[in-house]
Amino acid sequence: MTSPAFEHNKSIPKRFSCDGEGKNPPLKIDKIPKETKSLVLIVDDPDAPMGTFVHWVVFDIPVINEIVEGSVPGRQGMNTTRGVNWVPPCPPSGTHRYVFKIYALDKILGLKDGAAKAAVEKAMEGHVLDKAELIGLYKR
Repeated sequence: MTSPAFEHNKSIPKRFSCDGEGKNPPLKIDKIPKETKSLVLIVDDPDAPMGTFVHWVVFDIPVINEIVEGSVPGRQGMNTTRGVNWVPPCPPSGTHRYVFKIYALDKILGLKDGAAKAAVEKAMEGHVLDKAELIGLYKR
């Protein structure tokens, strides 16, 4: 997985943060296994002061090679703010890592909108064909 907006372990542009437009950045997904039935995207900030902050959970994403900027590509799970939307980077201090994880699954999860990250991860068990990770950095 790559992004045309930022490189792995490099800064996420301000426009994708709470200091800018706050839209989700575009993502490119390559080498998806043929047997894939759906994708899952989880975005976390492991550097948040109160523990890992969940920025976005999207599941039952159709098999696509691109997630467009500002789009909602599938069903959304609950984030740390208890919402079902993308939460843009907005670290209180220092540089934080934003870990974008994509999973190719051999099934459609069929969970309800607002499912917790833990429920999505539990439903994925035994069904992950492949996964990839992209880390973006942001400092205010």
